[in-house]
Amino acid sequence: MKLPLRTMLCAALPLLLLQGDGPKLNFVDIAARSGLVAATTFGGKQKKDYILEVTGTGATIFDFDGDGANDIFMPNGTTMGSASAATPSFLYRNDGKGHFTDVAKQAGLTRSGWAQAGCAADFDNDGDTDLFVTYYGQNSLYRNDGKGHFTDVAETAGLTTPKPQWGAGCAFVDYDRDGYVDIFISSYVELDMKDAPSPANGKACDWKGLRVMCGPVGLPMGHNSLYRNNGNGTFTNVTERAGILKPGGRYGLGVVAADFNNDGWPDIYVACDQTPSLLYSNLHDGTFEEIGSRSGAAFNADGRLQAGMGVAVADFEGTGFLGIAKTNFSGDRPSLYRNENGNLFEDISEPAGLWRHQLLGWGIVFTDVNDDGLPDLAIANGHVYPEVTGSAVGETYKQKTLLYLNRGQGKFEDATAVAGPGFAPMRPSRGMAAGDLDGDGRPEIIVVNMNEPPALLKNLGPRGNWIAFALEGKKSNRSAIGARVTVEADGRRQMQEVSSGGSYFSQNSTTLYFGLGKATKVDRLEIKWPSGETQTWTAVPGQRTVRIAEGSQNVQ
Repeated sequence: MKLPLRTMLCAALPLLLLQGDGPKLNFVDIAARSGLVAATTFGGKQKKDYILEVTGTGATIFDFDGDGANDIFMPNGTTMGSASAATPSFLYRNDGKGHFTDVAKQAGLTRSGWAQAGCAADFDNDGDTDLFVTYYGQNSLYRNDGKGHFTDVAETAGLTTPKPQWGAGCAFVDYDRDGYVDIFISSYVELDMKDAPSPANGKACDWKGLRVMCGPVGLPMGHNSLYRNNGNGTFTNVTERAGILKPGGRYGLGVVAADFNNDGWPDIYVACDQTPSLLYSNLHDGTFEEIGSRSGAAFNADGRLQAGMGVAVADFEGTGFLGIAKTNFSGDRPSLYRNENGNLFEDISEPAGLWRHQLLGWGIVFTDVNDDGLPDLAIANGHVYPEVTGSAVGETYKQKTLLYLNRGQGKFEDATAVAGPGFAPMRPSRGMAAGDLDGDGRPEIIVVNMNEPPALLKNLGPRGNWIAFALEGKKSNRSAIGARVTVEADGRRQMQEVSSGGSYFSQNSTTLYFGLGKATKVDRLEIKWPSGETQTWTAVPGQRTVRIAEGSQNVQ
């Protein structure tokens, strides 16, 4: 089929601009040489009969042993049937130079089952980062003893439920600003495997002529949960009291907590599959109002439902408000919501240039790959049906990992084809997270693949000026979840917020990375802490990671 000349020119324009636009991008996959060689297990590899087998897992980047180097937690699944595989999750310890060893067994992370998401924060403010893991069944809260070992305290902490639930995405969030992080959990489906539809039991579904597993439409919707941290190692289920159940059930997946309306209180966004996505606006009194539909953040630009998967937030236009990017099912473009004023969002995904690929998206992260001060967008993709490969449908199970460069004013350019060999392979991807994993300050991107080893994409392109901030709360929660950093440099103002959760069942490093363009220093630095205190500095030198404790004036 011949394409119109205008269409071909529009498709080629990003490549032409990038090829003549300064230094080339050069991402390479260093997973194997970094020790990330084990494949995840999540259902059947060639065929998936149940909806539980297709959702996969993410990655959590955090420093579990306090040595200053980021480690990686990767939840693991299992297989169906009586001979289901005993497959504990992975905890990769970083040697400080970017080489990883799985120490999950030694660290006490020996549980097998259908693990989904991991989110990390210091829930008891003892100086050691703890880990929450969602499962189909019962979730786990792993308390870090500070000596490299975790203990599951979910039951004694009050986080178990009378009946099994499908825990999907999660985020730590200090929603009441009492200095202790609380836990929000999305739920996908109220699933009873005894009655779950499957081609194996004659309850198959048809998708473009293929006989495949069913879901989620027609299955009971999940109900999200919020647990308040009591400050004594226990939590109270405040889901109903806080208004989380008022919107009714949803097929909830990716979760992120952030202050969208700049009132100093964290809100919560949930990407939902085949149901309106949710935006819980914090009312400052321990309750939330769900405003997704009226704000414009629940549907696409045409007012239609989407199959939302993952979510990322960033001030991608430099307006001082956090916008939202969301991944969706195949045949639909990713969503990009411009935050107009904290209560009104506009889906600008088509004019922004995100229409070029309509793959089945999962993990998604904003990260500045060329240090120009504009957060770029990486997206992990992969189909839910292995059966599509080789079929007449015209789609593939393994799909491209995408990279869009932020060109400012809400415009993004597809840089995938010129991003280097790391973006070349097709992958059956799910989770994605970004963070510095080799100690050079510059973030890497980890991509979690279904029933395959992960990819670890390192940016070997020429480096610009930069600065990064690792924060520690004192009056605020120890992990500084919810702290907001604004830097002014080279005539540009940038803002980021420390957050938990995000992407798809993943969590980025909580160290905030800023590209500085031509500037070698930050003219003005401002930190707004969750406690309500604000600190400012001037003339802060760049090219380094700065560690700042709340209340201290030391930025060296």
